[in-house]
Amino acid sequence: MSSSPSVTRSVAPFPAPFDRFRAIFSRALDLPKECFPEPNAMALATVTPDGRPSVRIVLLKGFDERGFVFYTNYEGRKGVELHATPHAALCFHWAPLDTQIRIEGPVQAVTAEEADAYFASRARLSQIGAWASTQSRPIAEPGDLERRVAEVTAQYEGQPVPRPSYWSGFRLVPDRIEFWHAKPNRLHDRHLYIRSDDGWKIETLYP
Repeated sequence: MSSSPSVTRSVAPFPAPFDRFRAIFSRALDLPKECFPEPNAMALATVTPDGRPSVRIVLLKGFDERGFVFYTNYEGRKGVELHATPHAALCFHWAPLDTQIRIEGPVQAVTAEEADAYFASRARLSQIGAWASTQSRPIAEPGDLERRVAEVTAQYEGQPVPRPSYWSGFRLVPDRIEFWHAKPNRLHDRHLYIRSDDGWKIETLYP
């Protein structure tokens, strides 16, 4: 009588998800830029007031044990949605590493000091763009954006560009982080970290 081949499921090597994320992210950052230019790109999913999902790609700008940080115009669509429903999901897909990471949890505004520090580190044209673009709103006439860029450039000529009050960041504070790693025959590894009062609980999921 023949027997089915055995399948050995790997065990999550890190008791804390942030250490595991840091190790994988470091590998992603080391990938050749010509084939993987934006390792910090991540899908951000929000929800509209009537419960419809909304997703787009944003850039991770910092992370630690407090959570994962990204920046945006608070008056644009994602900013409005996050203020109305302060929960979100992130997804990283690093195909060269056969890895996907899904992160869910509530979001909170970063401090003004954090936002000021990051805004000051941006390229000057990006700073000007934050003032010139009324994000997510229709452009009424061709050339309006370029005109606004020229106006802001002239306004701040020879001086630092301050951060607009409506431009800041969000920190997603995760309560669930799932690590997915591709295996042959679609028998993938999936480890789910769930935050609890005692730390992080780890579950191994069926693929």
